[in-house]
Amino acid sequence: MKRPGLKKASKRVTCSKRYKIQKKVREHNKKLRKDAKKKGVGKKPKKDIGVPNKAPFKEDILREAEQRRLKLEEDKEKKKLAKQQERAKKRKSETSTSTDAVPKEKKARKELPSQEDLVKQMVKQSDPRNSKKSLCSELKKVIDASDVLVEVLDARDPIGSRCPQLEDAVLKSNGNKKLLFLLNKIDLVPKENVEKWLQCLQLEFPAVAFKASTQLQDKTVQDKKSRFATLNGVVDQTKGVQCYGSSGFLQLLADYANTTEREGSLKVGLVGFPNVGKSSLINSLKGIRACNAGVQRGITRCFQDVHISKNVKMIDSPGIVAAQSNPKAAMALRSLQVEDKQENVLEAVRALLKQCNKQQIMLQYNVPDFRNSLEFLTLFAKKRGFLQKGGVPNTELAATTFLNDWTGAKLSYHCKVPENPGLPTYLSEDIVTKMRKGWNLNRLKRDNTETIQSVKFPNQASSIVLLSKGFTAGVLNESDLVEDKPVIEPMEKEMEDDCEILKAEEVCDADAVGEETKEPQRETPDTKPATVRFQVPVPVNIDLSSVHTDDAYDFNTDFK
Repeated sequence: MKRPGLKKASKRVTCSKRYKIQKKVREHNKKLRKDAKKKGVGKKPKKDIGVPNKAPFKEDILREAEQRRLKLEEDKEKKKLAKQQERAKKRKSETSTSTDAVPKEKKARKELPSQEDLVKQMVKQSDPRNSKKSLCSELKKVIDASDVLVEVLDARDPIGSRCPQLEDAVLKSNGNKKLLFLLNKIDLVPKENVEKWLQCLQLEFPAVAFKASTQLQDKTVQDKKSRFATLNGVVDQTKGVQCYGSSGFLQLLADYANTTEREGSLKVGLVGFPNVGKSSLINSLKGIRACNAGVQRGITRCFQDVHISKNVKMIDSPGIVAAQSNPKAAMALRSLQVEDKQENVLEAVRALLKQCNKQQIMLQYNVPDFRNSLEFLTLFAKKRGFLQKGGVPNTELAATTFLNDWTGAKLSYHCKVPENPGLPTYLSEDIVTKMRKGWNLNRLKRDNTETIQSVKFPNQASSIVLLSKGFTAGVLNESDLVEDKPVIEPMEKEMEDDCEILKAEEVCDADAVGEETKEPQRETPDTKPATVRFQVPVPVNIDLSSVHTDDAYDFNTDFK
């Protein structure tokens, strides 16, 4: 009952009424439980205890249960297929009755492509030749749009990073374009080697020593780190953070832009083979991660403009396509065949190991002596813990890691400078003097000296010596692209050679075991000890009954 002056009626009831309501609710719930108990709804399903271990013929029982389960599933699938066929027949009969009303043009439908056609279409779309054509066209755009072309070279192999076809195309292009050399990754090469290469390269074009930063991130992350460093006084002194040579390089470009007095900013195009550090160079000059860069080769696929300063604009370009006529070692370091699945990574590692000293590789990767690249990858995989199921070494992962060390900014190796360097056939003294005009060479020399003094170089003994194969030929025209050859089975020839060696060793060991019974031969001091091969255990039959010596112990004697 609502009392006067109150908005709501009171919910208060008498005690007798409240007790009656509670009693009715209990009786109702009890009735529901009884009904559920009769129907068996509320019972929990009993847990299957399975077949106990002590039961006889446990395996047979489990096998029969599995067969019964598979049979039930097959029956279920058959029923499902039968229902689908019935529905299809019914649908077909319904559509056949209404074919007269539907015109022929609407009735004709396109047939769905088969699975083979879809696979062929995917292969055609992912054809690497299409990507190579696009790379060549993008590289031409960079050459045409740039005022200054900077050929980025890897300091570990400067000659192998050079492309004579590109240099010839820049010299023959219209517009009075300039060409520069930029020696990147100098922190991975001994100091004496860098100085000699700079002297050698400056005989042809102006050369800049540079060390790019490999740990630049987005601007927000960088600002957050800088604030944290200022608050806590922590300075990041890791190897890849600092960049050397950027101020001198930018000043050189700015001076050239002022002397030429051109309208607008100076367009500088960066060209070179994949993974020499073009995108990392732009990121280091800009101070943020403006371009995608990483260990994987061929990340940059298109033309990209980045404004560095008021007078200078950088143009990032994709890597030069290497010609198929290059040696295997050059293709392993400069080409994208491994990333495009055109060449096996094991073959690339084999080609690189042939150009290096075995002792230096053993010291660098801390592995024992090896006979071939397959054995080296097996030892390297065990050292790094690259093991598959059953403890089998994952040689493919080891080969990928090894190749990433050589193509990325991690491993220290260097090539020797030629003693009597000469000009290539497409260069002359007039062209060299023409390319040097407009540059402040004295300032460039002073900046290079400062850069070399500030960089921490590796020791000569810890760097691997690589035998360079000379210039790497590149493809600039789409018409010069050659169809890629099919991939040969990896390590096939090498494994055949190993098998022949092992067979010869088995024959020699069998002959040696046969000759032991005839006449024992004494070793002379001139004879060399035979090499032990741990892969082929030689069975040796030991017969104690045939040995008769004075000191021989008789096991038949019973001592009491």
